[in-house]
Amino acid sequence: MRLEIIIAFALLASLIIYAVMGGADFGGGIWDLLAFGPRARAQREAIATSIAPIWEANHVWLVLVIVLLFTGFPAAFSCLMTALNIPMTAILIGIVLRGAAFSFRKYGPQESSHFHRWSAVMGVSSLLTPFLMGISLGGLACGKIRVENGLVTSGFFAGWTTPFALACGVFAQILFAFLAASYLTVDTAGQPELQRDFRRRALVSGALLFPVAVAVFFLARDGAPFLFAGLTSWWEPVLLAWTSAFAIGALVALWLGRFAWARFAAAAQVVLILVGWSLAQFPCLIVPDVTIGDTAAPQNTLRLLTLALGGGTIVLFPSLGYLYYLFKFKAGAHTSKSN
Repeated sequence: MRLEIIIAFALLASLIIYAVMGGADFGGGIWDLLAFGPRARAQREAIATSIAPIWEANHVWLVLVIVLLFTGFPAAFSCLMTALNIPMTAILIGIVLRGAAFSFRKYGPQESSHFHRWSAVMGVSSLLTPFLMGISLGGLACGKIRVENGLVTSGFFAGWTTPFALACGVFAQILFAFLAASYLTVDTAGQPELQRDFRRRALVSGALLFPVAVAVFFLARDGAPFLFAGLTSWWEPVLLAWTSAFAIGALVALWLGRFAWARFAAAAQVVLILVGWSLAQFPCLIVPDVTIGDTAAPQNTLRLLTLALGGGTIVLFPSLGYLYYLFKFKAGAHTSKSN
């Protein structure tokens, strides 16, 4: 297998892990913003308890995506950051504001005005950042970003302002909200009222995913024809069937109160969506002018990057696994016993 394909696969794997883990953190922020009723404060505290130990560690995967992109495909990175300069800058601001607001709310004065002020900043940032991520992904696939001789010729607004890209942004928001609510049904075990709250939110957001996904698919016909051709290839119906099965399975599991199964099915749905999207867009990083092969770094760079990935994997996965064991599974088991 060519080295650039290995790096591209690692890039996709990192993006998937970030979506499955970090995406749920953004979704938690969305539900924090939308918390209401007599248990609003308890809902926010449950969300904070769930994401506090690991939300910062989840950004490791986003950092890895960026490093792999600018090291393995520097020309593609340059074009991407030029064409999507506005949404990418806004994403960075949103990530920083969200993290700062979460910390200031947690460790600052706990009077109502301070708490609600930083909750609003955190919630709005969590709502807008996935939208910006979605429209950026849609912009890369729509074919409106044009590159000639390594230079972007289509300006700063091409691609990400199209109806297709905007629909992708809405889809990303709802998908992350669904993922977070599904996870929170497990994290609130032993707190039946809160668990019912997040179960209802998961069911509503999961049901909303279907019409939005259909809208994205049909908008792709004219808005992203290269992607649409990939999505209608002979192998895509099989992947679509599995994605739909996990989506429906997650809703059924939520309805039946099988929350661990719902969490697994929701995560599997996200994985298959990103795998299907990537296969449909392959080999383009930016449709239609920027491909994996044309923008790959020299072989010596790719070789060293592959070795660094192998060495980093040996350190990263055990470290993150131990972190999750300590702060999620072990702490969660202790909380359940206490309740």
